[in-house]
Amino acid sequence: MHSDSYSDSIDKKNELKIRELLNDLPMFCREFFRGIEPVTQSRTRLGYAFDLRIFFHYMQDNNPSLAKIPMHDLPIEILKKVTATDIEEYLSYLKVYENESGTEYTNDERGIMRKLSSLRTFFHYFYQKEVIEKDPSVLVSMPKIHQKNIIRLDPDEVAILLDQVENGEGLTDRQKVYHEKTKERDFAMLTLLLGTGIRVSECVGLDISDVDFKNGGVRVIRKGGAEQIVYFGKEVNDALSSYMDKREHITAAKGHEDALFLSMQNKRISVRAVENLVKKYAGTVTSLKKITPHKLRSTYGTSLYRETGDIYLVADVLGHKDINTTRRHYAAIEEDRRRMAANKVTLRE
Repeated sequence: MHSDSYSDSIDKKNELKIRELLNDLPMFCREFFRGIEPVTQSRTRLGYAFDLRIFFHYMQDNNPSLAKIPMHDLPIEILKKVTATDIEEYLSYLKVYENESGTEYTNDERGIMRKLSSLRTFFHYFYQKEVIEKDPSVLVSMPKIHQKNIIRLDPDEVAILLDQVENGEGLTDRQKVYHEKTKERDFAMLTLLLGTGIRVSECVGLDISDVDFKNGGVRVIRKGGAEQIVYFGKEVNDALSSYMDKREHITAAKGHEDALFLSMQNKRISVRAVENLVKKYAGTVTSLKKITPHKLRSTYGTSLYRETGDIYLVADVLGHKDINTTRRHYAAIEEDRRRMAANKVTLRE
């Protein structure tokens, strides 16, 4: 399975899930999803489907007349009755809520912003189609995002982390049993993530044929579907080479023969599995930082900017479409410099 095939497989799963959700959503939502299909990716539409289901559940829970109607049968006329106040109350509800199964969910500012964005796209579509005369969602302000400091590993922590992955120190006895079986794979994955800054989704999507040792690069599918070669250095090369020697002797499960990184079941490893192993190893290095695969990406971005001072190079290598996203790495380094300045001036000899 080539990376393109892997992407196609994800799209297929997303489409099947969208169809499943449409069986619950009001019938008129089908028109919306047909209308936006040519200009959106499957994962975007899937996000809209989940968000709309939450919205209509909320509407039914807070309107006795709607509660009596199955969600699938809700009439399109209800969109004409939704006000900006209704949407504002819905966004407040999203901070902490329970789904129909009683599971509690929370949303931070970014989560609420994404769900409002879904509603804006939804209402704008029917406004353009002249189904509704007013679009209440445009009257609701986007929540203010409070930027958080970038969490990343310091250079010495990166070295300790990779040492721990190699030798298994700090792991429990049970974890060490698995470590013996997966240490080459884990070391190669973490070295690749720390040495290139690729996304975890890009990492798990790699096929064996995507690794080019001759030119020192891996072929990844970026957000939006664009293909890009990301180059790596000697440390990544050595880690991948060692893992490849072992990978050649593993018989992958049917349909996963081409996957570069395999799970214990010899299937393509999942994003969740990589998140769990990063959490496991990072926990042996620092208990004060919540380290995720994305934090490893931030670690690389910060280190690359510190070494080159080229914000545009960092943006290109990380696959950022918006340079402002990359500037957050620059801000993190400026914080380091300000901290260093605190000890430059001596008040008393």
